[in-house]
Amino acid sequence: MKRFRRWQRIFILFLLSLSVFAPLVLVSKRLKTITSDGKNEFVEDLQNIMQQYKPDVLPLNAVGQEARVGVKEPNPEVYRDHNYSKVNNNSYQGDSKMLSRSERRATENVIGEDGKRIQPKEELITRNIKDHSKERFSQHDHGIRAPHLTTAQHVSGSRHETKKTTDEKLKQMKDQVIRARAYLSFATSANNNHLVKELRLRVKEVERATGEARKDSDLSRSGLQKMKSMESTLSKASRVFPDCSNMANKLRAMTHSAEEQVQSQRKQTSFLTELAGRTTPKGLHCLSMRLTTEYFMLQPEQQMLPNQQNVYNPDLFHYVAFSDNVLAAAVIVNSTVSNAMEPERIVFHVVTDSLNFPTFSMWFLLNPPGKATVQVLNAQNFQWWNIYESFQEKQSSRDPRFSSLLNHLRFYLPEIFPQLDKIVFLDHDVVVQRDLSGLWTIDMKGKVNGAVETCQEDKSSFRRMEMFINFSDPLIASKFDANACTWAYGMNLFDLRQWRHHDLTSSYRRFLLKNNGRPLWKAGSLPLGWLTFYNQTIALDQRWHLLGLGFDSVLRLEDIEQATVIHYDGIMKPWLDIGIKKYKGYWNKYVNFDHPYMQQCNLHG
Repeated sequence: MKRFRRWQRIFILFLLSLSVFAPLVLVSKRLKTITSDGKNEFVEDLQNIMQQYKPDVLPLNAVGQEARVGVKEPNPEVYRDHNYSKVNNNSYQGDSKMLSRSERRATENVIGEDGKRIQPKEELITRNIKDHSKERFSQHDHGIRAPHLTTAQHVSGSRHETKKTTDEKLKQMKDQVIRARAYLSFATSANNNHLVKELRLRVKEVERATGEARKDSDLSRSGLQKMKSMESTLSKASRVFPDCSNMANKLRAMTHSAEEQVQSQRKQTSFLTELAGRTTPKGLHCLSMRLTTEYFMLQPEQQMLPNQQNVYNPDLFHYVAFSDNVLAAAVIVNSTVSNAMEPERIVFHVVTDSLNFPTFSMWFLLNPPGKATVQVLNAQNFQWWNIYESFQEKQSSRDPRFSSLLNHLRFYLPEIFPQLDKIVFLDHDVVVQRDLSGLWTIDMKGKVNGAVETCQEDKSSFRRMEMFINFSDPLIASKFDANACTWAYGMNLFDLRQWRHHDLTSSYRRFLLKNNGRPLWKAGSLPLGWLTFYNQTIALDQRWHLLGLGFDSVLRLEDIEQATVIHYDGIMKPWLDIGIKKYKGYWNKYVNFDHPYMQQCNLHG
């Protein structure tokens, strides 16, 4: 009985051994048969066998995945075992064939020029991993052996190489189109019909392949193939048109034409931006019309603003702004009053033209600034209006910065407010972020104007007098220094007593008349102010007034937060669509967008 069980166990083991070794025997017989007769069916059967018994699935898949995520394209090179000499590989055709080749290398032998077997790249990588304890080397994307790097170093290097060649192929394709168009300009004879058609076809293919791509990763694989086809066609064209001097002249002409187009586009962009900056938005026009209509529906006694008995009280803090924009004026008043420690001591004088006078009056009737006092003045009611009108008629400039009455009324402050000794001027595109009462304690040292200087070269607000004033004129060169420090309009403390003493308004008029006939300065009232208040300006601390929010998009947020007054000087005003978005919040917080008229006119922050 025991013998029978023993033989039974031996028989079971024999059966098990047959089930294991039988497939191997069949494979070895099949290999021997194919080796002798050399049939092509061997590769197909071997691939089927590999699909059933493939121990290296994970390493091969890993290599394929790395190639698909954008690893830099390897050189078309393979390496001999223990020799690493280069072998030409003319069949290499880009990323798509690289992937299929890497799959084929898992099952096929690569044969070199001398007929000897060359290790496939995947096998080489596997061998390196196995021999890692003996030799710390790893293979890089270019197929070059290099000392082993840490993971962080390898990733950093790959990122650097990828960033360096991000748009290399895209630029090459665009250059190809330029070269092709240059060759097309030469191909005028009938003998080059075929080449002309081919060049035109390649240009369309490459332009369609690039499309709106901005980097190499946006290009498709078919697009890269189009690039190679274009290069082949350009090579043909270079043999047909070997004259390099003609090509150089043509490219030079194309470059000149492109530069002219760029210059034209820049001028058009500048013009459209200027136009957008001087255009009244539809919502703002709607608001003005509604307020004007409401104002004229009031009785005369209802049109009077409250607290008008305080408007010329010399013991109060007086501020003035010239504006034709009701929202801008509202922001100046609201921001000044809301940040004041003593709002009841504030008197705000808003000067506008006759067209906007009803609009401004109605707005402040509907939105009184708390305990502060607001006075709205009509510029056309000033007695010197006829004198200024005669000056204006003599000016040939149509620039509103020069011809606008409101821009030049700042030089008539002593005449507008004969009862006042001091006043703070605020431009209509500023926002007050802190209490301004400290200005009234500043010692003016006998000067007329207190302003922040703009002669610091490291600031975006840097200005030089010679940038705006013509110092080649003998009159200017003899009286003024081109290197004198400049200052900013927008937040200025004026001592009206000293102003009257030096009669600076008369100086302003003389300069205005002398500018007629020969240009002494560029359009605008800023250079005229530098001449009028020359040697009559005292520098204020830089934190009082920050410039640049209407043109400089890289101002530091710290500087904005610390500034007492921020100024949206420039074209990109905060109430316009072209305004710099990240700065609009400082202005919007002082606008009452919940007002019914604002809602009806579709004005939102």
